[in-house]
Amino acid sequence: MRKNPTSILAIICVLALLGIIYATMMPQGISKDEEALAEFSTERAFNQVEIIAQKPHYVGSTNHELVANYLKLELNRIGLETSVQEGFTLNDKGLLVKSKNILARIKGTNNTKALLLLSHYDSAPHSFSKGASDDASGVATILEGVRAFLYSKHPQKNDIIILFSDAEELGLNGAALFVNQHPWAKDVGLVLNFEARGTSGPSYMLMETNKGNQALVEEFTKAKPSHPVSNSLMYSIYKMLPNDTDLTVFREQGNIQGFNFAFIDGHFNYHTQQDDIQHLNKTTLAHQGTYIMPLLKYFTNIDLNQTESTEDNVYFNAPFSFISYPFTWVMPMTLIAFGLLVLFIFVGKVKRIITFTEIFKGFVPLLGSIIIAGLVTFLGWKLILEIYPQYSDLLNGFTYNGHAYIGAFVTLSIAICFAFYHHFSEAKTTMNHFVAPLLLWIIINALLANSLTGAGFLIIPVYFGILLFGIFVFTQHYSLGMNLIFSIPALAIVAPFIVMFPIGLGLKILYGSAVLTVLLFGLLLPIFGAFAKKGAWIVVFFIVSISFFVYAGYNSGYEYGKAKSNSLLYVYNADNNSAVWTTYDTNLDEWTKSYLGEKNQKAVGLNTLPLTSKYNTTFTYSAIAPVVDVPKPTIQFLRDSVIGNNRYLKIKITPNRKVNRYDIFANPKMTFYNFKANGVATSGEKTNRLEREGSKILCYYVVGNEPLEMDFYINKSAVFDMDLIESSFDLMSNPLLNVKPRENWMMPTPFVLNDAVLIQQKIKRYTPPVKPIEPVVPVDSLAVPKDSIKPVTQPQP
Repeated sequence: MRKNPTSILAIICVLALLGIIYATMMPQGISKDEEALAEFSTERAFNQVEIIAQKPHYVGSTNHELVANYLKLELNRIGLETSVQEGFTLNDKGLLVKSKNILARIKGTNNTKALLLLSHYDSAPHSFSKGASDDASGVATILEGVRAFLYSKHPQKNDIIILFSDAEELGLNGAALFVNQHPWAKDVGLVLNFEARGTSGPSYMLMETNKGNQALVEEFTKAKPSHPVSNSLMYSIYKMLPNDTDLTVFREQGNIQGFNFAFIDGHFNYHTQQDDIQHLNKTTLAHQGTYIMPLLKYFTNIDLNQTESTEDNVYFNAPFSFISYPFTWVMPMTLIAFGLLVLFIFVGKVKRIITFTEIFKGFVPLLGSIIIAGLVTFLGWKLILEIYPQYSDLLNGFTYNGHAYIGAFVTLSIAICFAFYHHFSEAKTTMNHFVAPLLLWIIINALLANSLTGAGFLIIPVYFGILLFGIFVFTQHYSLGMNLIFSIPALAIVAPFIVMFPIGLGLKILYGSAVLTVLLFGLLLPIFGAFAKKGAWIVVFFIVSISFFVYAGYNSGYEYGKAKSNSLLYVYNADNNSAVWTTYDTNLDEWTKSYLGEKNQKAVGLNTLPLTSKYNTTFTYSAIAPVVDVPKPTIQFLRDSVIGNNRYLKIKITPNRKVNRYDIFANPKMTFYNFKANGVATSGEKTNRLEREGSKILCYYVVGNEPLEMDFYINKSAVFDMDLIESSFDLMSNPLLNVKPRENWMMPTPFVLNDAVLIQQKIKRYTPPVKPIEPVVPVDSLAVPKDSIKPVTQPQP
């Protein structure tokens, strides 16, 4: 085999192919033609986002109500009659809120089942998020999509239901309210849900199904969206993660399936003050538009009763295409690939082109590269976190310079690959050593065929590698052009995961990208292995890697638009009349130190009542704060009676200031029966016993300062021991505390209760007991003869 003198050309061609692959994932350009009223206009949708996301509009805020009114007016403006669904829901995680859903319905000519368009209109609380991406972009996509669809007068058989749901950011409560209580829910056959978990990048399609995905995949393919980005591996991984959307409620509580469309790049802006119109990528918004228009036109004209199946399909996108085949093919395809490889090996052996000795030698550089690249990346990221402790300030795990670190460790992994193949492989043995990565990929696919079947499409690039190997065995023909052509599936299918995994799962998973880089290098070995001067390429990629590290280090600080997140809370303990400042931060800055002091004091006793947060974040430091006159809530025991062996209580907590949240706790030894909050029980409750973990009972997000009423039964011998934390999101504006504003390179920490004034106190009688009221007859197993009911005469503990 002659040496290939065109290594520079090969690298240029590989980079060009990668550029084409990434370019075809999203529309290149946005629609600006304001006259094309029958088409989706990115500019019109962007203008909608700009209006909706002017200010934070979390549940309970004045702006939340303003956005709800605006959405009703916009639906009216495009000719639709709106309705509002409002009510309390209590989810299985103990989150209570009064949701307000905005609805409209477009009648079809021959309805089978309705197509529901879904996005939530509330923004994330606590962090001053304007919710431009999450989820004003989804709302705007639907508004503009429906407007264009109606203007086009496209034929429509099925009804279209538009649902702008509420309280998604709190606990998917608006979706639960619709699924469980709205009469239209039974009419829904399919849901299109538009979401966001970042501010840029391609929009990925993810399905929610209770059975098989085959019918949905096939119908999605027939709809022919122009830039589909999705694969069944993402689908399999998504089902394993604790991530939920409103569509999850439809699937779990209503047995209604559908599609999620969400973008995840720019993840560092997710749920932060930086989720604003300046950070939302217009091309990403245009990508959402490429989904809604063809899917609206297609799914409004098919029988939506036929979109369920029991079988699953493997599926994946490639440039200009969307490919799928049944799960049942995965193992046979793996076995056939193994059989073909064995056949070609023995043909090569007979023709004295392939030797078993060289095949086994090929595992040395391959496994060496995997182990070293994986270890270097894993330990390297640990070292970087020690050098730059500020990276832990971002709870989502992806830093502002995260893309540079991906580039750094990927190019370092490539340099490691060239180093191993430089020392343990020669150009003349490339095709012998190519057998090792092919065999390893087949083994990986065989393992995934049982544990993660959605990854079955990863066998496709292996087939192309095996065919390239077979052509060489039979013809001894070897050329750069052929190698590049047969490398396209590997680049198109595997390369995007190298970037997507750390973006979606955090930089802690960078070692996975490093290993995947080595495995991809193995599939491209016919190109890289033929390089005559691998040593030079070690230096090139090492220098590129160092350049990425230098760039990342230079951009490791904070600035406006790439802000440092920090947190501060004022906690007043009403039981002992004391107050503290506290924070969740591990790295204090000038602003937090001005309240917590230069010498950090560990937060003592504040984590005994754990506040709900996405990452179970706890308080780190605290300092004594001045006691100010914050009005405490009024606690009333409306009922307190013994009923047989049980004690029935009805407690009302009324705020005496503008509040946003109540967290209720109880001693873990207390068992609650028939628990209701503001008249509602837990969604999907199967027993009369309240299931809970630890001390938390309830998290209530307050709308309109509406009181909290709880009624429940406990064992009459149980010691009553309950606490509450009342929170208002007004720390920065409260005149009693006069907290100074943050610098412009700072922002509130997301995912936690932040910038809040808290009152912590025991739930006990502060006023004389109310006049005893004849208790209601208990239900179910708690029912007892009426004459056994005796009022409690002893005061509350």
